[in-house]
Amino acid sequence: MKKIHIIKEKQFYMSVLAIMLPVAAQQAINMGVNMMDTIMLGQLGEVQLSASSLANSFYNIFHIFCMGIIGGCSVMVSQYWGARDEHRVRETFALSTRLTLILGALFMALTLIAPRGIMRLYTDEEAVIEAGIRYLQITAFIYLIHGLGLVTAQLMRSVGEARIGLWVSIVSFGVNIFANWVFIFGHFGAPRMEIAGAAVGTLIARVSELIVTVICVFFIDKKLHLRFADILKNPSGEIWKKYFKVGTPVLISDGLLGFGSTALAMVIGRLGTAAVSANSICQVVDRLFTVVIQGVSNASSIIVGQTIGSGDKEKAQYQGETFYLMSLAFGAVCAILVLIVGPLTLVFYKLEPETIVVTNQMMKAFAVIVFFQCIQSVMTKGVLRGGGDTRFLMAADILFMWIVSIPLGYVTGIILGLPAWAVQLFLRADYIIKSLWCISRLMSGKWIHDVTRKKA
Repeated sequence: MKKIHIIKEKQFYMSVLAIMLPVAAQQAINMGVNMMDTIMLGQLGEVQLSASSLANSFYNIFHIFCMGIIGGCSVMVSQYWGARDEHRVRETFALSTRLTLILGALFMALTLIAPRGIMRLYTDEEAVIEAGIRYLQITAFIYLIHGLGLVTAQLMRSVGEARIGLWVSIVSFGVNIFANWVFIFGHFGAPRMEIAGAAVGTLIARVSELIVTVICVFFIDKKLHLRFADILKNPSGEIWKKYFKVGTPVLISDGLLGFGSTALAMVIGRLGTAAVSANSICQVVDRLFTVVIQGVSNASSIIVGQTIGSGDKEKAQYQGETFYLMSLAFGAVCAILVLIVGPLTLVFYKLEPETIVVTNQMMKAFAVIVFFQCIQSVMTKGVLRGGGDTRFLMAADILFMWIVSIPLGYVTGIILGLPAWAVQLFLRADYIIKSLWCISRLMSGKWIHDVTRKKA
């Protein structure tokens, strides 16, 4: 077996922490907002909780497509920044803005035109569908706003400026919770809007995020000196070609993952309201305890990308192997936390006895899932993506989710009627397979591609 190298330089770990901690803090705040949304709506019963969860499954498709745009552009920005080519960095920002506007307009139109059709993708329970429609009719206006803010803040991480996303999330946290409290329950003279109030609160929070992002990036940041004129300029043909070569596989991969997540939600949605509510609660716990690994994933992609851009491929290989070992350690810790702390969160919800039983069972399944989730996240969204190995990752995502996980989930959940916790394990079988396959790819060294070269 090939020896695994570990980076020992203190500066490496300082660079990891400089990116990881703000990202982890940002994700923790975002998960805190999601948890408060779930708790507030949970006070109104399982129908509204399930409706918001399923409606957000469609929004998650948009979010995943945005992350696909970000992922492809981030590879380019990181490596161009490592090569000290600021002009190409600004051109990549302009390209990402155009793609996000097109994507946001498409999703907004679909949500406004066919909210009932969207909800019927996930459930056939009429009460849940009606509540979900009220939510979707308001959140339709979020796509363009959130997309622009998200892409801009995320790409700033690739040049080493991770604090902007943190400040944005802090503002969003306060605004979202306060607005939800006001409009869900009808405080300060506002109407009691219930699930529609949660949508209004989210819309207000996303507007505040975009405002803070624009102020930070265009008026405060002294690193990239990005200006509105840079965004308005048309990217060069070379940048478009680079993106279609490196970024398109990421967009396709993440897009298919988004549709795959919808397919998974459709399976869970047909297991009953108790299973949907349990899954919603478990996902919040899962995300709360994997915020650090998301920070590690972002740090690994950016640091490895910059190292490759600077021309030191051997160092990039050693960095990738070090990040792999870190993912093992964090995965084990996250699994233990889900097992211990997860069931304790049930006191915050108003649940039926059946839902409590299903949630406790599903929490154990999530503890297994989260270990492999950490490994595959650092490999697919971090190291290998930072190395520009986007075609390999596209194949991994398409093959294992669509050929393994979704068929297994459909058979075990819809045809065989297995318990929700067992179905959840089969729905995430791709995490296990991708973890092993990507580790093999890492150790081969074939994942390193310098996209700054003319023929990359």
